[in-house]
Amino acid sequence: MRENAERNPLMPEPMRIVRKYDLTESVRFFQVRPLDTQRALTLNYKPGQFMMISLAGVGEAPFSISSSPSRPGLLEFCIRRTGKVTDAIFGLKENAIIGVRGPYGNGFPFEKMEGHDIIIVVGGLGAAPLRSLVLYALDNRDSFGKVYYLHGARKPSEMLFREESFELMQRDDLICLLTVDEDDTGTWPCYKGVVTDLFKYIEDIDPENTYAAVCGPPVMYRFVIDELVKLGIPKHQILMTLERRMHCGIGKCGHCIIGSVYTCLDGPVFNYWDVLHMKDLI
Repeated sequence: MRENAERNPLMPEPMRIVRKYDLTESVRFFQVRPLDTQRALTLNYKPGQFMMISLAGVGEAPFSISSSPSRPGLLEFCIRRTGKVTDAIFGLKENAIIGVRGPYGNGFPFEKMEGHDIIIVVGGLGAAPLRSLVLYALDNRDSFGKVYYLHGARKPSEMLFREESFELMQRDDLICLLTVDEDDTGTWPCYKGVVTDLFKYIEDIDPENTYAAVCGPPVMYRFVIDELVKLGIPKHQILMTLERRMHCGIGKCGHCIIGSVYTCLDGPVFNYWDVLHMKDLI
């Protein structure tokens, strides 16, 4: 079965849950690994791609990959509890077996992004797919210029990877800026306000030599993109991942079609020009 899964990305591959823990009240972090150790070390994917996770007799659903291919051996996912499939996944214990197929989608164009400054802007669950990009950039640090990571959440308890982000703030090879709309704890140590407030701290970038990556709730995109355009970043260098439209992963069910675009095949990473011509993408 494993060999067939390697040849055929449409066949789910059995993987074991090796670790899980809650990130927020409704979002849980999962680490999974192929049953075969050698296979685990040869997993091939790009930041920005997604996988289909399935449970026999329950169904399957798409999830962005939160791990980086620069750290082989495990796949990592952030899963929000939203329905039948995710309820069943939340009910699994460590060492349980799930089906995983993929990867699907285009991912981020690293062959174009290398050598450029990078601005990564996330809100809410958008931290899940862009964590892969952050880790990849840090693990290949010499391939990029300045790296900015702007992370916003409604309140401290809803910030995904909060402790991990605090650790990023201590590094000297990127600028990590964190903000919450409201501090209901009274002890939040970082900024307060919407994520676009953090743009005033971006300094000394060459817009023509900068790529931006954005992911978050739909309402966030317009305001973030406005700020990126004000910085002078070319529209084709403003990238966004729109994984919320994923369904079957292979362009057969039709749920992700917008005009002639199959979001799961042509995306989920699009640039701002794509969105301008197809406003229904967001």
